[in-house]
Amino acid sequence: MVRVQLAVARGCTIRCLSTMATNPGLFTEWPWKKLGSFKYVLVAPWVVHGWYEVATKGWREADLGYVAILPSMLLRMLHNQAWITAARLQNARGRRQIVRRGIEFDQVDRERNWDDQIILSAILLYFGALYMPGGQYLPVWRTDGMVLITLLHVGPVEFLYYWFHRALHHHFLYTRYHSHHHASIVTEPITSVIHPFAELVAYELLFSIPLIACALTGTASIIAFELYVIYIDLMNNMGHCNFELVPSWLFRWFPPLKYLMYTPSYHSLHHTQFRTNYSLFMPFYDYIYNTMDKSSDTVYENSLKDKEKEVDVVHLTHLTSLHSIYHMRPGFAEYASKPYASKWYMRMMWPVSWLSMVLTWAYGSSFTVERNVMKKIRIQSWAIPRYSFHYGLDWEKEAINDLIEKAICEADKKGAKVVSLGLLNQAHTLNKSGELYLLKYPKLRARVVDGTSLAAAVVVNSIPQGIYQVILAGNFSKVAHAVVQALCKKNVKVIMTNKQDYHLLKPEMPEVVADNLSFSKTGTSKVWLIGDGLDAAEQFRAQKGTVFIPYSQFPPKMVRKDSCSYSTTPAMAVPKALQNVHSCENWLPRRVMSAWRIAGILHALEGWNENECGDKVLDMEKVWSAAIMHGFCPVAQL
Repeated sequence: MVRVQLAVARGCTIRCLSTMATNPGLFTEWPWKKLGSFKYVLVAPWVVHGWYEVATKGWREADLGYVAILPSMLLRMLHNQAWITAARLQNARGRRQIVRRGIEFDQVDRERNWDDQIILSAILLYFGALYMPGGQYLPVWRTDGMVLITLLHVGPVEFLYYWFHRALHHHFLYTRYHSHHHASIVTEPITSVIHPFAELVAYELLFSIPLIACALTGTASIIAFELYVIYIDLMNNMGHCNFELVPSWLFRWFPPLKYLMYTPSYHSLHHTQFRTNYSLFMPFYDYIYNTMDKSSDTVYENSLKDKEKEVDVVHLTHLTSLHSIYHMRPGFAEYASKPYASKWYMRMMWPVSWLSMVLTWAYGSSFTVERNVMKKIRIQSWAIPRYSFHYGLDWEKEAINDLIEKAICEADKKGAKVVSLGLLNQAHTLNKSGELYLLKYPKLRARVVDGTSLAAAVVVNSIPQGIYQVILAGNFSKVAHAVVQALCKKNVKVIMTNKQDYHLLKPEMPEVVADNLSFSKTGTSKVWLIGDGLDAAEQFRAQKGTVFIPYSQFPPKMVRKDSCSYSTTPAMAVPKALQNVHSCENWLPRRVMSAWRIAGILHALEGWNENECGDKVLDMEKVWSAAIMHGFCPVAQL
């Protein structure tokens, strides 16, 4: 599994580098690229110096403008992250979308360095605060300075940007620089600051004109500077968010506003048409020089009318660990684009994580986290606002069941053909693998699927060729039951390590294959099928070179560091036909989905009109053949 993930990661890195620019020019690479996450040390000397001034001189004597640069930098990061989350949640719902296409991992990789621009701005502000005449000991507010900034932005900044932007679309500059930005046809908020280093330096110098003018004329102030920076970030993020949010009544109330403020759909046309709508934030230069796209008004009106489309498949998942909320698609884009792993810097955010957990727990409904499309089948993933540990609390079970029931009814109301239950949402102790909801709503039109047949088929087909004896250990489950029966019918001997489970299962086995099932605490095999609850001591009982294949929803703790190997939890690689996949499902590699999630998609693709919940298991061979036919493939084939 580790080798698979590395191979996938290397492939994505190659694609990312190849999209730097069509023909990279001078100074396209960021100078601190090799520092990775340690790039923030670049601003450390100024940060330390600022706080040293506060400690030695006190707040009244310290240069507050100089000290405020760090809080401003952090505020900008929070502002950008808020836009990322809002845009991805809106994209998942599919309402007011402008470009109805998905994005892929290569775009996420290309845009992972969106914070470089904030670091560059901070460095330039620190230099200005130290060496620019009039840049020291700024007052908190000056109205004349704010007026000057506004006038200089409307005049020189917008005018110079317009012509500079048109120059960037000349073949020479476009292929060397600007093509990197336009590689993103479907934009996200942070696409706005994804440029080669030299191009972004030019933008920084352009936007600094009002700030330098204020400093030189003695009209600069801390709040005016901060408001201008927030304005630039706000308009940049809004113009690239790919959903229309500017209400039409604004333009009816004040018609000239259409020349002073663009809309997300206005700038989106620039990314799809390339040769129109060049303006920065104020479209009047496009009107003056006749470069406004003639479909701008139509696209704007159609985007506002765009309603949330009906959904065919809803997959119900939930949050897992405390930090998993950052790994969901609306969370941290780069973090979500890699298999989930606990990071040291995430542990530092535990106060925010706990607050997020409380707010999520208080939220009384599921929320949409992802939207995909495959062969005209519209798919959404909804998250139940509970974490894994909640499912183990007896006093939470009724509330969780109510949340799942409410989500299934809502999906049914929206026209969903299939609702698949992921992770613990299908726990037998919670709702009898979903059967509880069918008993309560016998006229439910949506089919409820727990995915047992495909999960079991994945486990059975993961066993290497030539293996005729396996050991089954860990907590018994519906998937394990299906796996044991399938293997015994194939004359593969199954040795169970739990005596109680063995005695429960043995009487159910057909007489002709019953001898293939046995109980032993000392049996040996090169393949172990493992479930939840398997402790380290039992794993160490396995011989060297053992292949551990989980049949559980959650991955086991990998305690064997010798020649043993661990497969993924039951999952398959998805075909290219499945679009808008740019986040990893929990701990799985890129473009790999859990069998339980894929089962719901297959159900809709095949038009099967039966539920798979309670004790019912679909024909494993039929389900497996359907998965292969539609392009899903075993993870090992990656």
